[in-house]
Amino acid sequence: MTSLFNPDVPAGAYDAFLPGALPLARAQRAWTPADGPLPALYISHGAPPLFDDRLWIDELFAWALALPKPKSILIVSAHWEAAPLSLSDPAAHTPLVYDFGGFHPRYYTMRYDTPDATGLARRVAAMMPDDEPVHHHAGRGLDHGAWVPLMAMYPPADIPVLQLSLPTHDPARLLDLGARLAPLREEGVLVIGSGFMTHGLPFVTREMLEGAVPSWSSDFDAWAADALARGDVEELAAYRTRAPGMPYAHPTVDHYIPLFVTLGAGGRPDQRVRTVIDGYMMGFSKRSLQT
Repeated sequence: MTSLFNPDVPAGAYDAFLPGALPLARAQRAWTPADGPLPALYISHGAPPLFDDRLWIDELFAWALALPKPKSILIVSAHWEAAPLSLSDPAAHTPLVYDFGGFHPRYYTMRYDTPDATGLARRVAAMMPDDEPVHHHAGRGLDHGAWVPLMAMYPPADIPVLQLSLPTHDPARLLDLGARLAPLREEGVLVIGSGFMTHGLPFVTREMLEGAVPSWSSDFDAWAADALARGDVEELAAYRTRAPGMPYAHPTVDHYIPLFVTLGAGGRPDQRVRTVIDGYMMGFSKRSLQT
């Protein structure tokens, strides 16, 4: 039986997507100051199976096309937790980080060779206070929380991309970090928090692989959707004690907390946000949104 984890042609859905997507992406209108600030995004990023999910690929691509093409992208991924605050190597063609295991060899040969992002790296470092130095991580490329969704959203790889580490689990500090980054949106920079709205990886069952959604995932997702619709940041920040489905929905919190960078970068964390993608993959909520 074929599935997202055992496709007949690994990344075949992505291969079929590219011929039609590349001309559209290359013709995308570039952001200008007249467009105003770009939104901040929170993306449930998937993993290699995203490349075998044509619906999800198309959803991400349509989302990108609905926005002006950014001048550059700054992304915070669940898969890089590091303090002090760190930036990926901004050099063009820095090798990717293949931080996943057990997949077909094809996924370890995929490339996303983005242009030099040195200018953005300098700008981000300059935005941080003197008592929070930024470490430039030479040789550290984009991890799969960055390059996997961006390959669907911006397939030509013609936009400079820089990754910023998650330096803390504290929602208040992450909101503050996002707020510092908010002015970048007025410069045509797309700020993205990349995680997964639910991510109970240790609790995956055969039924989930076949499409079942456990209550711990659907209940957490409904709770988050309600709080986001009301702009209730206090509720979202109290997820450990208030959210249903815990700790199964997030046995580790790395895939949830990039949300707070997004909300901070959006300028007004208490404003309502718009869900752009919902539904489930492998029983996990892929809810993704923009401020």
